[in-house]
Amino acid sequence: MNLALFDLDNTLLNGDSDFEWSQFLIRIGVLDRELFEAKNQSFYDHYKAGTLDINEFLDFQLKPLSRHSRKMLDEWHQQFMREQVAGMITQPARDLVKQHLDAGDVCVIITATNSFVTAPIAHEFGIEHLIATEPEHKDGEFTGNVAGEPSFREGKITRLNSWLAERGWTMDSFTDTTFYSDSLNDLPLLCKVKKPVAANPDETLKAHAEQYGWRIINLH
Repeated sequence: MNLALFDLDNTLLNGDSDFEWSQFLIRIGVLDRELFEAKNQSFYDHYKAGTLDINEFLDFQLKPLSRHSRKMLDEWHQQFMREQVAGMITQPARDLVKQHLDAGDVCVIITATNSFVTAPIAHEFGIEHLIATEPEHKDGEFTGNVAGEPSFREGKITRLNSWLAERGWTMDSFTDTTFYSDSLNDLPLLCKVKKPVAANPDETLKAHAEQYGWRIINLH
């Protein structure tokens, strides 16, 4: 039995769903462009540089969820999937996932982006298991807060270990463990698997992969 882990944004997707969700809400007039667009870009730049304050970002990203009903959010997300996400999914990414699914591997998307944004995307890839940052909700509606530890940097390891333990597994339960990621932020988890793969890597990750002989692929 093998474990295949996939980062989502800029790995399986040709783009960042977190960033694009905020841009989508700005475009349809839900968020004020003047107030939110520069902040959204700044957070994205910090993420790419490896300097993101995850708690500050989650406050920015999750608060808008609390201002609207779940029904309305779900309708907007369906539009987001059609108008934005569909064009971010490449055939090489679909083929890679299918290869692992056909091999009977346990496939998991593990992402810092919240599960409201990412669960429908995981479904689109045919991946049953998702480890994502969890928005807190009460009586079916979002509170604007985060529930538990964000699935970010070392937090991905913590969340993965908890997910495995719930199923009676550890990393040693698998013959092979593979993780595909584009980002320097995922170096902690990449160093924990048997087969780290730099997919569409940023410059820092690419240099690390070249130094240590990791596989490098392009899914875009």
